[in-house]
Amino acid sequence: MTATSVDPPTSDLVTVTVSTVDAVARVTAVGEIDSTSAPVLREYLESVLDGGAQEFVVDLVQVTFLDSAGLCVLAAAHRRAGERGMRMRVLAASRAVIRPLQITGLWSLLGASEVSAESGAA
Repeated sequence: MTATSVDPPTSDLVTVTVSTVDAVARVTAVGEIDSTSAPVLREYLESVLDGGAQEFVVDLVQVTFLDSAGLCVLAAAHRRAGERGMRMRVLAASRAVIRPLQITGLWSLLGASEVSAESGAA
C-alpha cells in the first residue's frame, strides 16, 4: 500500500504497519496508543479507509496500552468504515486493550475478537 504522505507519521510509543492482500488491508500496531501516538494510528487508518479496500483488520495484539484517544480513533474509523460499506475487524490479546474496549462498549460495537498473543493474530 502506498502512504498518502511523503513522510509517514511517527511516534516513539507506537509502530504501525499496513499490509494488503487482495481486498483486505491489515493495520498492525505495536506499542502504546495514547494521546501522543493515537494520531499516528489515525493517519494509517485514514489511508486504508481512503485506499479502496473492502475490508480491514486492526491488529492490536502487540499493543500494551490503549487510552481514550486510541478508543476515539477506533470509533471514528468504525463510523467511516460503515459509511463506506467497509468491514472493520479488531483483534486484541491483552487485558490492557480488551478491558478499555469492553468498558466503553466498543468491544461489541467493533465486533472485536480476542486472539492468543502466542499463536499470533488470526
